[in-house]
Amino acid sequence: MPIPDDAASLAASSIRRRYARRSLSVPGTRLGAVAYPPPTDPRSHWHYWWQAHYLDCLVDEHLRDPGGTALADARKLARGIWLRNGGRWRNAYYDDMAWLALSLQRLDAVGGRRREPRRRVRVLGRALASAHTPDLGGGVYWNTARDYKNTPSTAPAALFFARAGDTTQAQELLDWLRARLYDPAIGLYLDGVKADGSVEGTVERTVHTYNQGTVLGALVATGGATNLGHAADLVGAVSRNLADDGVLPLSSGGDAGLFTGILARYLALVTSTPGIDPAAAATARALLEATAERLWADRTEVEASLVFPPRQDGPVSLSSQLQAWMVLEAERACRHPIIR
Repeated sequence: MPIPDDAASLAASSIRRRYARRSLSVPGTRLGAVAYPPPTDPRSHWHYWWQAHYLDCLVDEHLRDPGGTALADARKLARGIWLRNGGRWRNAYYDDMAWLALSLQRLDAVGGRRREPRRRVRVLGRALASAHTPDLGGGVYWNTARDYKNTPSTAPAALFFARAGDTTQAQELLDWLRARLYDPAIGLYLDGVKADGSVEGTVERTVHTYNQGTVLGALVATGGATNLGHAADLVGAVSRNLADDGVLPLSSGGDAGLFTGILARYLALVTSTPGIDPAAAATARALLEATAERLWADRTEVEASLVFPPRQDGPVSLSSQLQAWMVLEAERACRHPIIR
C-alpha cells in the first residue's frame, strides 16, 4: 500500500496527542506517558531513554515542519526529563546518557542559539568520556557498575563524539567495536563483553537491530572510505540476516519496541550520505519503504488517533509507537532528505 506523504505527520500528531503529559504536573514541561491509557500513578517508571527518543522524534518533526510546535515541545520535554530525573542529566547507564546526549545535541543544533554545546550536553559528554577506558581493550561501559562494555553504549557514544568533532575518539570506539564485537560470519555486531577477570572478557553474542543502526550512524558520521565501506557492508548484512521479505522486525513493547525504529533512523542517514555505495543506499531505502508500508497498512484508529502494530492487548506501549514514528519519519526522509 503506498504511503501518503503526510504519514509521518499523522503519526506524530496521534502519538503526541495520546502520550504527551506534563512532567510531575509542572507547567512548561512535557514527558511521554509510558503507555496509553497511562498509568494512574504519575510517578510510575518513566524510562529515561524512551524520552530521549521521543525528543529525537520531535526534532525530526521540527525539521520536517519548522513552522509547527515541535521545537517548543522539544524544549519543554528536555526540561521535563531533567525535572523527572531529579534535577540532573546523568543517570547510572551510559547508553541512556548517550541517547539523551545525542537528542540534546540535535536540539541545540536546530535551536540555533549558540555555537558551543550547552552545559547539559557537556555534562553528558564528560560522562561518556569517563566510561571510555582501556579495560577490556577499550569501548564504553554499559553502566556505573563497570562490569560490561557493549555496543548499545559504545556505538551511540562514538556517534556523539563524531558529531561533536572528536573523530579521533569516535574512531577509537569504532575500531574497538570492529575488533571485539563484529561477527564476520554474519556481518553484524554482537551485544557486548562481560568482565570476567580475564584480559579479554566474555562476549555476549546476542544480535539486536538497534545496535546495527547506531554503528551505521557512527560509521557515516566519522566518515572516510573505510568506514563508508563498512557501513555499506553492514546494510547488506542487515537485509540478509534481519529482515523478513524485506521487512524489518517490529516489537510490541518494552525496550525492544524502540529497536527497529532506531535502526530505521540511521538507515535513512545512510541513504543521504555522500560517497556511500549506491547499492547500499538502494537497499536501505527498500528496507525502510517495506517496513513503513507494513506499519501503515496494519494501523488501526482508536479514539480518532492512529495506533501502529504490532497489536498489544491492554495499554499500548510508548516505545512501540515511537518505533512507528521513527520508521515513518525515516522513510519520508529518504524522499525528502533532512539532517538526522
